[in-house]
Amino acid sequence: MKITVSPSSNPISPTQRDQYLEEPGFGKYFTDHMAVAEWNQASGWSDLTISAYGPLNLDPAAMVFHYGQEIFEGMKAYYQPDGSIALFRPDANALRFAKSAARITLPELPVEDFVSAVEALVKQDAGWVPKKVGESLYLRPFMIATEVGLGVRPSNKALFAVIATPAAAYFNSAKAVTVWISLEYVRAVLGGTGEAKCGGNYAASLLAQQEAAKEGCDQVVWLDAKERFWVEEMGGMNLYFVKGRGKDATIFTPKLTGTLLHGITRDSILSVAKDLGYKVEEGMISIDQWRDGVASG
Repeated sequence: MKITVSPSSNPISPTQRDQYLEEPGFGKYFTDHMAVAEWNQASGWSDLTISAYGPLNLDPAAMVFHYGQEIFEGMKAYYQPDGSIALFRPDANALRFAKSAARITLPELPVEDFVSAVEALVKQDAGWVPKKVGESLYLRPFMIATEVGLGVRPSNKALFAVIATPAAAYFNSAKAVTVWISLEYVRAVLGGTGEAKCGGNYAASLLAQQEAAKEGCDQVVWLDAKERFWVEEMGGMNLYFVKGRGKDATIFTPKLTGTLLHGITRDSILSVAKDLGYKVEEGMISIDQWRDGVASG
């Protein structure tokens, strides 16, 4: 995929950008550019363009608005002590993106093209990468169905884009995170889209998240859809449990059953833990086992 760069004619000034980076928040400010490529069934993928960040021109009947045919990724670029910028396992995000696309019947973007698009945008907007420890440039690749029509079928046209926003630390205090176990709602079911990173999964989670917030909790813990008994994951991350202490500790996480997102951080933690000599287990853990384990210490 060829990449063409058309720099913005009206970028945010370095002074204003530095002010934004003092307290970046999350999703408050966006970089000067975005990456865009289009696809249609007849000719495949277009070249990718890096151009000024701005609104997309979409028809009201674009299929994404009516049948939720869209996917996205979340990844970060980090400023390094030597002044370079590093991406964390972008190839893993690219592979997951392709799997999500297949599940939602969107076109699969080759891994190398996904990574090249992300790298090109980061290079173009390198000045937006925060330098404080714990902060990052958050990248949001996404793909949407753009064919105009109301027929319930896979779209023959799609748009792939990458946007970026400076991000503060996800949890910006030393206070422990409180969680709310949702007994009434579920995130995903076997045979559904739980493994895909698509907007519908997140839209379905918002009511429970709202309920958790009312109870003073930071995150929702999702249980399995059938029995409402087995722990699966949280609203924004996978879950881990530590049994024992020190080098004898076992790191345990719910197994991937088809309803959990294949977390890249999850995979990384398990791999590093094994390399450090810890015992790692993937399996089923019930809310009763969690409760009893905490009570017994």
